[in-house]
Amino acid sequence: MAFYELRQYKVLPGKMDEWVTVMEQEIIPFQVSKGMVITGSFRGETDSSVYVWLRRFESEAEREALYKAVYESDYWKKEMAPRIPEYLDRSAIVVTRIVPTQKSTVQ
Repeated sequence: MAFYELRQYKVLPGKMDEWVTVMEQEIIPFQVSKGMVITGSFRGETDSSVYVWLRRFESEAEREALYKAVYESDYWKKEMAPRIPEYLDRSAIVVTRIVPTQKSTVQ
C-alpha cells in the first residue's frame, strides 16, 4: 500500500521566500528527476516559519531506493546539503509517515 511522508520544517526568520525558491527551482525538480513523487508543497498562511511538503511512495523498498538516489548523490552531498542550514532549523524537522484512509481521494 502506498504511503506518504509529511515533512514539516521550521524556516529561519526572513528566509521563507528564499527557501520556497530553492525548493521549487532546485530541490523538488532534482528529487523528481530521481523518481520522487512530490504531491504538495505549502507555506504557513499566518506563521512565516512553517513549510510543509508531501512525498508519496509505493512501498518501503521504493522509499529506500529513492532516498539512496537522492541523499547519496554527489549533487545532494556537495551542493544541497551544505546550504540547508542557511534556511532551516534542522533540529525542528518533523517527518511523519501517513497512509490514506479508505475514503481518501489520494489512494
